[in-house]
Amino acid sequence: MTDQKLQGPIVECECAGCCGSSAPEDQPEPVKKKYVAEVGWVVNKLEIPIGSVPVVSTELNWRDRAGAVLVRFGLRRMSYALRPGLYAVGRPNSSSYVFVSANYKLSFDHLRTHLSGLDAWILVLDTAGINVWCAAGKGSFGTEELIQRIRETRLFQLVPRGTLILPQLAAPGVAAHEVSKRTGFKVVYGPVRAADIKSFLARGLMATEEMRQVRFNFLDRLVLIPVDLTLWLKYLLLGIVILLALRGLGLNLLHWPALYPYLGAIIIGSVLVPAFLPWIPGRPFAWKGWLLGLLWALWINVEQGFITASSFAWAKAMTNFLLLPAISAFLALNFTGSSTYTSLSGVVREMKVAIPAILMAAGLGFGLLIAQLAGAF
Repeated sequence: MTDQKLQGPIVECECAGCCGSSAPEDQPEPVKKKYVAEVGWVVNKLEIPIGSVPVVSTELNWRDRAGAVLVRFGLRRMSYALRPGLYAVGRPNSSSYVFVSANYKLSFDHLRTHLSGLDAWILVLDTAGINVWCAAGKGSFGTEELIQRIRETRLFQLVPRGTLILPQLAAPGVAAHEVSKRTGFKVVYGPVRAADIKSFLARGLMATEEMRQVRFNFLDRLVLIPVDLTLWLKYLLLGIVILLALRGLGLNLLHWPALYPYLGAIIIGSVLVPAFLPWIPGRPFAWKGWLLGLLWALWINVEQGFITASSFAWAKAMTNFLLLPAISAFLALNFTGSSTYTSLSGVVREMKVAIPAILMAAGLGFGLLIAQLAGAF
């Protein structure tokens, strides 16, 4: 495939360093970062007067899909980033729209797959490999980063008086009026879902009420489950390794009746609470986890015969009533960072109450467990 030439007006830039020109000699060397290889998804180079722009495919290959699966299970999650800068889809020109994205590759991939058949630019910000919504909250998908990226790519030369289409979820981090004032670009917030982009363009950059609504349905929540579940199963695996080591020292604690109650508590907090979040009574996430964990502990105590008058059975039952709900409540509380049902102030209030209660219950339960192992009951 031959290199494509872009024709368009070029504006001279006299600034040093900020627009791709030579930086001052006393400027420190930039820190080298590792990015996802461009194999497969970069299909061409667009040679234009201000440099070379990668042309990206709008179809995912097997590497893209495999990388997405690994990230969903927590592998390479914090290093799944692509190089910030300017990319192209199709054959864009000086009148093409500029879509702005984070350099978290899942976000970028989701955007480019919904730009098939379009000629557009994609401006990728350096969000440290964090998705749009979280990066906007943290400030890395923000006004200054957007303005700096426009200058570094010399976008104002490429698309004079152009239109930037930002994800709606970037709004908390970007002051549109400030970007317009300092760059001359018109800033428009696109729909929540990339799947609505073509409809949004067809309506003259006007979003319907449906396009502005953030959904967090059953399937949306299921997609987020593997990351947390994998993380805590790693800790469970570490615990099993420790128990195996103790077994070699003559302390046999590794058996299924003792193990599966804790495995169940992990699944309740990491899977069942996120999946059935709207239907579990109460508003606080920790309460939802504690409630299901308490029901699980009750079932365990009945199934294992601990609801009796003996001191040993009483101690085992109380240990389950304290530890299992504490585990599921803590894991459920962790999901507040992934949910659209929460606010920062609400999460802070919940944590002030939930964390001390969880720590107290877990401490008492662990103390009872140690006492049982020491033969106190």
